[in-house]
This record gives sequence, structure tokens and C-alpha cells, in this order.
Amino acid sequence: MNASIVITNKKIGKGYPVFIVAELSANHLQKFDNAVKLIKAAKEAGANAVKLQTYTPDTITIDCDNEYFQIKQGTLWDGQTLYQLYKEAYTPWEWQPKLKEIIESEGLTCFSTPSDKSSVDFLEKINVPAYKIASFEITDIPLIEYVASKGKPVIISTGIATLSDIEEAVNACKRMGNNQIALLKCVSAYP
Repeated sequence: MNASIVITNKKIGKGYPVFIVAELSANHLQKFDNAVKLIKAAKEAGANAVKLQTYTPDTITIDCDNEYFQIKQGTLWDGQTLYQLYKEAYTPWEWQPKLKEIIESEGLTCFSTPSDKSSVDFLEKINVPAYKIASFEITDIPLIEYVASKGKPVIISTGIATLSDIEEAVNACKRMGNNQIALLKCVSAYP
């Protein structure tokens, strides 16, 4: 792993300014105009980048109401299935090229968290400069290898991963010849 990585001409690592990433996530409430307002707010707040999430309900889960796919952990989404949640929360792929243009026109970097190979292929077509691996994907070694094979910086969220999980994810990138790796410690629980 390198001591620093570079994303759109910005060095990230020890001794460099903090690289602030605003997460768009589902905060747009399925309204394009809200997404644009959030991008402008990120710029005003001093962010360096806006990160998207690239998935559809079908690429991230299955439409199933089995108890294992129901949300019941005292969250805002109690009673919904994962499929229902992701259907409400995803950023439509047809928005993403235009959102990237808007983000870049604000002088910010746009990158994304892919959920599968099809989302990586889509993101390659719109030429994102980096990728983030979600903490719950840290054990999806084929996805990490596919992302790393693109030769772009990879930010790996560690969440509740074990040291062994983290080491395996880092090694997956290295096996693909990619040493542009940053580890991000973040919580895996949401309100």
C-alpha cells in the first residue's frame, strides 16, 4: 500500500490536507433537483468530492419477504424488506452521468461505491477517477479484484471487518497490481 493516493490531482494521506467526501446516498429522496441541491450544499460546506452509490435493488439484494430480508432493528425502516428499502434509496443510473457533470462543474470530484461488476462497468463508461468499497462488500473478493483491475484508487471501508478481512481485501487489490489503496474506518450502523 502506498503512503498516499491521488484522486483527481489531490494527494490523500499523511501530511496532506483532509479530503472531505460528501455522501449523496438516498438523501435526494428520488428527486433529481434534491440531488443537485445537495451537490451545491456539499460545495458550500467545503467538500472535495461527492460520492454516489451505484446499484439497483436487483443488483444488491433479492425481492423476498423472508424474515432474513426484513428490517427489524429499531431503525427508520422497520417493517420494510431490504428490496423495498433499496428501491426507495438508490440513485437512478440514468441520473449519474449528469450528476457527475454537475459535481465536476462545481470543482468537486465524483466517484462511487459499486455493488457488482455491472455497476463497475457502468462507472468505467462515465470515467469515475476512484472507487469506494462498502464495508459490507469487504469480503466480496471478486468485486474488489474487479474494481482494483481498473487501476484507479480504491478506498476500502472497514466497518466491522476483522483484521483478516481487511488484509484479504488489501491483498486482493495488490494481486491485481493496484497499490492505490486507502482504508476508511467508519461505523456500519445507521440510525
